[in-house]
Amino acid sequence: MNMGKMSLILLVFICNRIEALNFNDGNLLPHYYKHSCPHAEKIVRRNVEIAVLKDPRMAASLLRLHFHDCFVMGCDASVLLDNSVAFLSEKQAVPNLNSLRGFEVIDRIKAILEEACPKIVSCADLLAIAARDAVTLRGGPSWKVYLGRKDSLKASLIGANQFLPAPNSSLETLISNFAVQGLDIGDLVALSGSHTIGKSRCTSFKERIYSRSIDYEGHHYKRNTVFHRILRTICPKSGRRDDAVVPLDLTTSARFDNRYYHNLIQGKGLLTSDNVLMSQDVEGKIVKQVWAYASDEQLFFRSFVESMLKMGNINVLTGGEGEIRHNCRVVNTW
Repeated sequence: MNMGKMSLILLVFICNRIEALNFNDGNLLPHYYKHSCPHAEKIVRRNVEIAVLKDPRMAASLLRLHFHDCFVMGCDASVLLDNSVAFLSEKQAVPNLNSLRGFEVIDRIKAILEEACPKIVSCADLLAIAARDAVTLRGGPSWKVYLGRKDSLKASLIGANQFLPAPNSSLETLISNFAVQGLDIGDLVALSGSHTIGKSRCTSFKERIYSRSIDYEGHHYKRNTVFHRILRTICPKSGRRDDAVVPLDLTTSARFDNRYYHNLIQGKGLLTSDNVLMSQDVEGKIVKQVWAYASDEQLFFRSFVESMLKMGNINVLTGGEGEIRHNCRVVNTW
């Protein structure tokens, strides 16, 4: 090989390496705080564990916080901001008001992180780590969280009302909500499996269980009337217990497993947005995926992790974008 050809190959190699370095610059990385705050993930893990021991439902609440954050402007901790003169909080949005929980837990962990490593760990990264730990502590899979997010300087009440899926959403609406975020149908089915833990208020599903129409009957799915009768005893039609909460999975509500998919097959999904995965799937692709996850828990776990990592990368702020908040509830003033 002549020197000219070798030089050309070397030049191409160097250019490709530079391009790769530039592409990776600013992207999320595992072990991002290895040197700047080496105990960050341990601090989060320990305090999530304490919170979940005190209140087992908190695991689902912390996972939901990360989800509701990422679906509005991206994973930037905008969901944690309180009202200010510059914007209205996403906490006031219909899907979040009197429903989203765990803010005090995040506040507590952030305060400890600020003592250990001031102005180092972002609130957005804290949400991502806490969501992973919440899943693992309930028996679900673990994964390396990619870190390096910065925190938003604003919130979007309009975005929260527009982009967060409602509990009575149709399958078409759910697919559209996820597509806006760059997530596909496979991600929708895998991430819906998070409903294997947590609870929902009667107001989120009561209209369905008192409907006279057989609104969830289809080729692959039939209405479970016994299940509906159980729900009616918990959520009376009078409305006096509308704020009562019911496990999304009545069988193994405290464990992160694949039981959610068994429930869908049996017609025992709690929310409309759960049941439509089976009842409104005309092509049958989602039904096949539900059956696959019901048959193989490890397959569900692997798919869930892949979709969580994908979701955690939605419109992240990195490098010089955003900031690292001192207090997750307010934008820095210093």
